Amino acid sequence: MLWRLIKVLFGLGVLAALGLVAYAYLGPIFFPGDFAPPQEEVSEPVTLTTE
Repeated sequence: MLWRLIKVLFGLGVLAALGLVAYAYLGPIFFPGDFAPPQEEVSEPVTLTTE
């Protein structure tokens, strides 16, 4: 009985890992908005000193 539970949990873990890998590879194709970085320009002044 316990061995069956361990096998089921292991199988679910393998399926979860495969689903995560599939989402990482196929996600940008089907959901491009979720994978796009935020588009904003950042401008900060920099002071350079020479010694």
